[in-house]
Amino acid sequence: MNKPIVDCPVCQTKVVYEPASHYRPFCSERCKLIDLGDWAAENHRIADKSPINPELGEAYLAELEAELMDQDNAFFK
Repeated sequence: MNKPIVDCPVCQTKVVYEPASHYRPFCSERCKLIDLGDWAAENHRIADKSPINPELGEAYLAELEAELMDQDNAFFK
């Protein structure tokens, strides 16, 4: 049986996709960490299919901020 070969998502090196490939689908720990850093820096994101309503978002944030300011919490004052 032929083992599947995939491209490393970072550098496009061919990688055999099997349990013995410790970093699959990446070719190395370096590429794995580069990809993790891209997610942490928000260079990648999972698409949201729901429509964005900016008015609702701003209104909600203003209401939430007002609630937090009304609380007895020195951090927000």
